[in-house]
Amino acid sequence: MTQAADSVSPLDFVRAPTVAPSDLTRHREAFAENGYLVFRDVVSREKLSRLRDRIIEEYDRAKASGAIFSGGGQISGHLNCFPGEESRFIYGALEQQGIIDLVKAISPKPLQQPNVGCNLNLPHSVVQHYHADSNYLAEFFIVNIAIVDTDLSNGAIDVLPGTHRKFYKYWRFALERPYRFTTRVPLQAGDVLIRTSNLWHRGMPNHTDVPRPMVAFTWENGGREEDGFKRDGGKITFHPNWYRPNLLGRLRERTYVAAPFTYNAYRFVRSLVGNKGYEV
Repeated sequence: MTQAADSVSPLDFVRAPTVAPSDLTRHREAFAENGYLVFRDVVSREKLSRLRDRIIEEYDRAKASGAIFSGGGQISGHLNCFPGEESRFIYGALEQQGIIDLVKAISPKPLQQPNVGCNLNLPHSVVQHYHADSNYLAEFFIVNIAIVDTDLSNGAIDVLPGTHRKFYKYWRFALERPYRFTTRVPLQAGDVLIRTSNLWHRGMPNHTDVPRPMVAFTWENGGREEDGFKRDGGKITFHPNWYRPNLLGRLRERTYVAAPFTYNAYRFVRSLVGNKGYEV
């Protein structure tokens, strides 16, 4: 017996997958060309809003109690975060919408469970330098999920399309200036950005007064056998990003914030005599 159309509950509606198998070739070609893909409206905004509140609540609690480290990204405004067991629903949505199947289909090697992380872009952070997230021969996949609407005001990522296709020593990067093709990627809450770790990019300043979190699933070395959501006892925790939380690390971080050109000069000179970023 067929149920009348006007009596169908919203709970009976089955959403079509974001990624259809028939589109695999098109997505694979676009990813190979640009180094990233964007998919819209994949994860529930309502659930993400609750997760956003929990992450900021835990960050404020850690700061107030003095439990959080000094430096380690606090000065420049970019922290690593583990979003906890309560972020598991995001991975479930990616599976349901075909995102995980797409990543596995375009991966050159089998993938296991992902590492689970999050970037917390603090209010009034500074711009990062352009970089890739891995050595060139150790490429892996990164899936970012916007927890909140992310635009030019609160730090939408800046990517350089196509820079994943060859290895750049920093002196060549500086001379060829691929940053001329800077591309900001605004995302709405629930949107997904798939990118390769070899894509050059940088975190951008958060000019607002509110922290901006973004979840990341990554597959370094093909992923992990154990459940990534069990890290840190499944609790939301915060970790250093780039800089060590010690005296020397804080000095380096303050120097970068005050005079970022000094680090760029250091990278240029070092790249003339080394092969940093290429070795596995």
